[in-house]
Amino acid sequence: MYTALEQLAAAGSAAGVIIIVVCGVLLTVALMGAVRLGIGVRRREPAPPRRSEQPKLPDSGPVGEERNMREPNEVPRAGDDGARLTPHQLGNAPSRPSGDQTRPRWQPGSSGSFGSGGSGAK
Repeated sequence: MYTALEQLAAAGSAAGVIIIVVCGVLLTVALMGAVRLGIGVRRREPAPPRRSEQPKLPDSGPVGEERNMREPNEVPRAGDDGARLTPHQLGNAPSRPSGDQTRPRWQPGSSGSFGSGGSGAK
């Protein structure tokens, strides 16, 4: 199912070589046009902000990171009839600050990298 152009190119005749060269030139011209179009679009875009237009730090300095431990809300239980709760029945599930703000730390002998609980030593 070769087309006529593919047959000419495969035959190695002068017409096949000319077709390949013409296709290459058309492809090159199309790529050059795409680059020129991109340059024109870039020129129409607003310039990047100057140094004087950049946001400034507040007088108090950079804002620090805030960490706090949160307490999750419990999922409400389904009724006695055993019907499943739907998402709109659960509602918004905000958390609240925990009374204990100490971060949980890793302890030797507790859960390993894969939850094995072992020390990893043989």
